[in-house]
Amino acid sequence: MPRISRVNLKEITNMHHIILRGVNKQDIFLDNSDREKFIKTIIETKEKFVFELYLYVLMNNHVHVVIYDENKEISNIMHKLCTTYALYFNKKYGRVGHLFQNRYKSICIIDEKHLFNLIRYIHSNPEKEGIGSITEYKWSSYGDYINRNKNKITDTEFILGLFESKQEDALSSFIKFNAKEDKRGYLETKLICENKLSDDEAIIYIKEILGIDNILSITNYNKEIRDSYIYKISKIRGIYKNQIARILGISERSVERIIEKNKSK
Repeated sequence: MPRISRVNLKEITNMHHIILRGVNKQDIFLDNSDREKFIKTIIETKEKFVFELYLYVLMNNHVHVVIYDENKEISNIMHKLCTTYALYFNKKYGRVGHLFQNRYKSICIIDEKHLFNLIRYIHSNPEKEGIGSITEYKWSSYGDYINRNKNKITDTEFILGLFESKQEDALSSFIKFNAKEDKRGYLETKLICENKLSDDEAIIYIKEILGIDNILSITNYNKEIRDSYIYKISKIRGIYKNQIARILGISERSVERIIEKNKSK
């Protein structure tokens, strides 16, 4: 089981969950050589800037990474990474213009529950999308943790140290945690977002916080659980009452009543 004390060894506010998306949801990786180039670009970026990479997954049209940026250079880090890869991609495929959707989304990791939730959430992305299992998908940090990937780019020591002090025991606990054999829940996690989220982004964050795969399942829970979930969703910066109503398929007035009722508890 993960030990809940080690994150204090680092300044948690310097840890970021970064999401990169293709413009208009287009694919940003068309073959494995593109994914290899992105990995190489991360390596080159790490040579220029001082940061630690804790988690990542490369999907077809988006990327998740978790970075610890002690020197607070996240803007420069992401500019280097995005610009270098976009130039490569545009040249290879004879295209012009932006490759990534707007500015990258940066979410500050504020507590340990959030971090543990991300470990499982990021590594399970390929499985949820039906493109590979957690254990077999090549293009994620999971392979770095189990020493399968040839080009290891993940700094694994810190995350493994959250599970156990001995490396062998830590790896065993890490594998069980990602396989959901560890039933520990992290439903109280909060996210800090800079702007209003799109419905697609909001759904991703809601799933991440609540640890659920199907957003609409919330409306099937008993009233007490359903209302508590809706209230937690309402506390995410960047998500609004009318958006909650639209995503869940319920009236905005119902959402307002639920929020007001839970405020008074």
